[in-house]
Amino acid sequence: MSHRLLSRLPLLLILVALAAGGGWLWQRSRVIEVMAAAPHRGPAVEAIYATGTVEAEKWARIASVVPGRIAEILAFEGDTVRAGQPLARLDDREAHARVAELEAKAAYWREEMARSDLLAARGIRPQENAQKARSEYNQVIAAITAARQRRTDLLVTSPMDGVVLRRDGEVGELAELKDSLFWVGAPRPLRITAEVDEEDIARVRTGQKVLIKADAFTDRVLEARVDRITPKGDPVNKTFRVRALLPDDTPLMVGMTTEINIITQEHPDALLIPATAVVDGKVLVVEDGVARPAPVVLGIRGRTVVEVLGGLSTDRSVIVSPPPGLKDGDRVRVK
Repeated sequence: MSHRLLSRLPLLLILVALAAGGGWLWQRSRVIEVMAAAPHRGPAVEAIYATGTVEAEKWARIASVVPGRIAEILAFEGDTVRAGQPLARLDDREAHARVAELEAKAAYWREEMARSDLLAARGIRPQENAQKARSEYNQVIAAITAARQRRTDLLVTSPMDGVVLRRDGEVGELAELKDSLFWVGAPRPLRITAEVDEEDIARVRTGQKVLIKADAFTDRVLEARVDRITPKGDPVNKTFRVRALLPDDTPLMVGMTTEINIITQEHPDALLIPATAVVDGKVLVVEDGVARPAPVVLGIRGRTVVEVLGGLSTDRSVIVSPPPGLKDGDRVRVK
């Protein structure tokens, strides 16, 4: 049995060699279909993405300094107001009654003080009576000042010139110290406040261009400029606050949410290739039906295209999304 196996061994070796050679020949003759694209000229843009909210550059959130029930609304959304102008009045009936009561007491002690001074001068009453009347009068005057301030605090006023951007609260509702009753701001200029990831903030500079997309203006790309960067970040969310100043003719309105791209680099006439053509920092080109590696120097990397700074000319097509396993020397056919 072993003799018969030994006699067949050369034949088995020949078959194995033929199979290996056939596989090698098949591998050499195999043609892989690929997609290719020629480099083209266009703008290369590096941007940092964030979301933000439109705000007035100068604005104030206004609440009552004392709790109370809203008795009257004196300003509405869109109204132009001046600093110190009343916006709402809380129920002040008790405060008015308290001031009237104290003013009556003040009148009594004023007369008593005058009478005591006159009688003391004539020797009819001791001087201590006049001093007591004066002390009581002074205490009542101090109480009147406090009561009048309490009455004034029940009037909600604007701290600045501007427009009523929003009004919360209705007549009859109880206004607590934490409740915002009005938002007042200057109509122009407006800004966008956005939170930028701490990994990207080092590339953000004041003056950089900002491209804006908003749901209300889907067919338009609006612009702004980076105006300020908050020096202290948020250690919990790992973000930094960036404010972009909008031009005065912007159609955006206070409170709108936006998507922004902060342009950190921009080359208007760059040599571009598809981003999917770059694998591990390298590209493959098609030369005479064969895939060849091309050492390139890459620049700005966008989501869809990558800038080529050197090592590639416009007459060399790069393989888009190289198939797994494609290597130098493989035969390819462009679809």
